Amino acid sequence: MQALRIGILGAARIAPKAVIAPARDNPEFAVVAVAARDPARARAFAAEHNIPSVAEDYAALVRRDDIDLVYNALPPKGHRPWSIAALDAGKAVLCEKPFSLTAAEARGMVAAAGRSKRPLIEAYHYRFHDIVKRALAIVRAGELGALIEAEAGFEVGIAQRPGELRWLAEQGGGALMDLGCYCVHALRTFAGCEPEIVAAECTVERGVDASTRAALSFPNGLQARLRTSMTAKSFAAPLRLKGEKGTLSLSNYVQPAMGCTLTLTVGGKSFEEKAHGPTTYAAQLAHVGDVMLRGATPLTGGADAIATMECIESVYAKAGFERML
Repeated sequence: MQALRIGILGAARIAPKAVIAPARDNPEFAVVAVAARDPARARAFAAEHNIPSVAEDYAALVRRDDIDLVYNALPPKGHRPWSIAALDAGKAVLCEKPFSLTAAEARGMVAAAGRSKRPLIEAYHYRFHDIVKRALAIVRAGELGALIEAEAGFEVGIAQRPGELRWLAEQGGGALMDLGCYCVHALRTFAGCEPEIVAAECTVERGVDASTRAALSFPNGLQARLRTSMTAKSFAAPLRLKGEKGTLSLSNYVQPAMGCTLTLTVGGKSFEEKAHGPTTYAAQLAHVGDVMLRGATPLTGGADAIATMECIESVYAKAGFERML
């Protein structure tokens, strides 16, 4: 069987660990080309990572006949136009998070995937890891009973370097867009329904939210909180759930392979399970293979991606923060 051939849009820092390294360990995939805004940078990136071909530009890459899957590693501003271009060219797309700048853009992207009948998967890599799947199975099996409270966080310091995309409003930067989107997605996933934003506040620096907090109310009675910050002094990514029968927590739901403990307490008895197995990115690429080769239903993208962007917009609206896009 010929490997699925990947073309990378953007010589991005995330690409080596998100796609290049996992593809080298997965015989179902091969990275064959890259394109960047600066052709010289693309050539240097290809040489560094042993990518055999460099496309002249983004348009040339998505039109190539020797590519089956486009990995869109561009800043959020480039997600809608180039994901749609790739889909229109008959390519499947793995698009980095956040999916788009707005919910309206997300709806357009999903519509394009429907027209092309090609997969469009959002790269929420945490979602594919076994420890997260295990936690979700516990919740869905009713071991906690009805969920009552939840809290998700993602905080890490991001330096305000020149050109740092996460501090650039026009590129789709901001704590909620880059980090807090994980919180939104995780809370939505574990709740299994869509929330109302009852309170939110943003601390704004350089035209983006440096930190955001929000309270969410789900129609199943779950009351949830999220917090995210790009100015935190240390990394933190906890997820905590409280149900009628007990509690469950993941100490690091975003990057379980870096160390994560699932703690389940029910009926006064506690159980701990350490994360193991492949990285979230390896699990993500394996899922893409399942979708493209074996007809699996994508766990992200589609209506899920639209709902996450709608929730992000609602948080900003409740906080009274108008982004400069």
